[in-house]
Amino acid sequence: MDRLAIVVPCYNEEEMLPMTTNALSEVLDVLIRKGKVSEDSFVLYVDDGSKDATWRIITEHFEKNPKISGLKLAGNVGHQYALTAGMLEVMERADIMISIDADLQDDVGVMEEMIDKYHEGCDIVYGVRNDRKKDSFFKRTTAQAFYKVMAMFGVKTIYNHADYRLMSRRALQHFSKYEEVNLYLRGVMPLIGYQTDCVYYERKERALGQSKYPLKKMLALAWNGITSFSVKPIDFITLLGGVLVFLSVVAAIYAFVSYLGGHVVAGWTSLILSIWFIGGVQLFAIGLIGQYIGKIYMEVKHRPRYNIETCLTHDAKEE
Repeated sequence: MDRLAIVVPCYNEEEMLPMTTNALSEVLDVLIRKGKVSEDSFVLYVDDGSKDATWRIITEHFEKNPKISGLKLAGNVGHQYALTAGMLEVMERADIMISIDADLQDDVGVMEEMIDKYHEGCDIVYGVRNDRKKDSFFKRTTAQAFYKVMAMFGVKTIYNHADYRLMSRRALQHFSKYEEVNLYLRGVMPLIGYQTDCVYYERKERALGQSKYPLKKMLALAWNGITSFSVKPIDFITLLGGVLVFLSVVAAIYAFVSYLGGHVVAGWTSLILSIWFIGGVQLFAIGLIGQYIGKIYMEVKHRPRYNIETCLTHDAKEE
């Protein structure tokens, strides 16, 4: 019987944790009763340096519930690293891993369908929301633009998929070889290459607490995804530079012909605007290249992506 680990990254989720624990415990009970997973399956909460009572609540649940484990990171490293820490922690302890956020907006009811697809031979099963009707116009429009931009820059992603997914142990072991610091999980998963499938569900509203992904973080995630998986922005700047050089040559020829024809018109405004425009493009290009150089700088230092402070587990070998 396959052992399931549900990995849940948490940051300041003291309000949601009791509800989340109840929901996930019920799902495990159903899956165990149906013989889909083994009785020692568990939930692993990963505390990403929370400032509230999140870790205290995780510890309380661990002491009362044998299905609950906890992993406390030494500081706040961000959702992608916290999720990675949990995934790598359960890699050798479980046969199947399902990652899900603590806010319960993703439908836990489709976990059984994910496991069924795993038994059919899939190593990765993506949880995909079936629509965005509940989103505001702004959020829906920006989300759609995000996926289109990612596709335009050649980054492979699953449309309307966040980080709700099932992975087999084999897929996790292959994922562990991706050691980059600039981590964008939604772009890494399609690179693994094993058989995949999707399950579809209706995304719910957050019941308690506040979203941990405001617009600023979403934009940062999108930029990280583009620059971590594509050099097309640099290609675009190179093309733009070539176009500007061509236009400059055309303008020089036009100015020379006008001079020969005696139609010289003094134009400080056009000159200054041209300088500003070209200067702005140059600064933008230098800044863009600097972003890539900065990523190289972060990668070559080989610093650890996170530091584990405490691990709570019911496994006899680790007690």
